[in-house]
Amino acid sequence: MPDFSDYIVYVDESGDHGLNSVDPNYPVFVLAFCIFHKRHYAETVVERLQKFKFRRFGHDLTILHEHDIRKEKGVFSIFKNRDHKNQFLGELTEIVESSNFVLISCVIEKHRLRDRYEAPSNPYHLALAFGLERIYRFLQEKNQHDQLTHVVLERRGQKEDDELELEFRRVCDGANWFRQPLPFSAIFADKKTNSTGLQLADLVARPIGLRVLRPEQPNRAFQVLENKFYCKGGRNNTGRGYEGWGLKRFP
Repeated sequence: MPDFSDYIVYVDESGDHGLNSVDPNYPVFVLAFCIFHKRHYAETVVERLQKFKFRRFGHDLTILHEHDIRKEKGVFSIFKNRDHKNQFLGELTEIVESSNFVLISCVIEKHRLRDRYEAPSNPYHLALAFGLERIYRFLQEKNQHDQLTHVVLERRGQKEDDELELEFRRVCDGANWFRQPLPFSAIFADKKTNSTGLQLADLVARPIGLRVLRPEQPNRAFQVLENKFYCKGGRNNTGRGYEGWGLKRFP
């Protein structure tokens, strides 16, 4: 039986990873990795989100999806007015802010990728490799790099999942910056599993993309995330130590 690390990673995306047609309003692909200490996650984070759901919906089966909340689709058509929606979003932001996790994200700027490379790699695969390398550095700092860490990814479709699993294994088998095996195991989960970690990863991904696209635009959600980004050698209180580390932009 393998030794498991004290951490678990939840991954979600924002934007389309395709390069054939690029949305001019959102020409980026964002992959967000949320690293939780398992004890804090189980004892605090899950409890807070469950209580929020009971308070807001009367049950805990609602799956929080950033796109549906923003577009007020399905169960999120409940908002009576703008103030009601802002109150809902404020409570969610407080949960994210009070949850201790380390954030690593890669933003692929698709126009630049397509212009720079004759045969550009899959943006999802690029972002995955950058993320796994930085997670390994974080685990080294915590002396957890010799134990198995599970990485939970959202299912997208059988073909996409099969391709991603192959890429995940390729990176972990040595096709990485360290040129050595990485002790990660991929778990593919449907959003319907109602995973707290996947839902939080979903909520944080788009604010990161918007920050890269429109840095001057007010972005309260990103301000909350700034102190959570992984920084080389630990967190940097200046709020800028994460560039290139917890937040990787490519190319």
